[in-house]
Amino acid sequence: MIRDDGPAHRRIDLDPVEALRLLGSVPLGRIVFTRQALPTVRPVSHVLDDGDIVIRTHEGAALTAHPREGGGQGVVVAYEADALDPDTHLGWTVVVTGYARLVTEAADLARIRALLAPWPAQEDRDHAVRIRPCLVTGVLLTDTAATALSVEAAG
Repeated sequence: MIRDDGPAHRRIDLDPVEALRLLGSVPLGRIVFTRQALPTVRPVSHVLDDGDIVIRTHEGAALTAHPREGGGQGVVVAYEADALDPDTHLGWTVVVTGYARLVTEAADLARIRALLAPWPAQEDRDHAVRIRPCLVTGVLLTDTAATALSVEAAG
């Protein structure tokens, strides 16, 4: 019996510049960090700022405490964002691994507050964490008939 699963899917690896551009085209992502020696994932809003990913958080957030303790470069985190169609399984996904540090300069923090509303909207999310990308990977999931212009449509 021959089974027709619809159009064949194709995976295209994205270069880091295109991957970050696509990540910057969506407002939400997921940060992965360590809490009590276990991986933890939280949905957050983000903005790209001078090549870094910036998120807002509140004082009590577990993530805020770790970058403060890390000193030096900060603590290692992963950040993921995507735009995937649940029906066709087409779209893109981007994963960034890098160092997270608490934003401490008053002028930088004020500028970030103006650029980025926290999600969910809560007034206690007064702090910001800056993630400096070290490893950026991205994948475009397309059908075999798609062209390179599909990257533009996916973003």
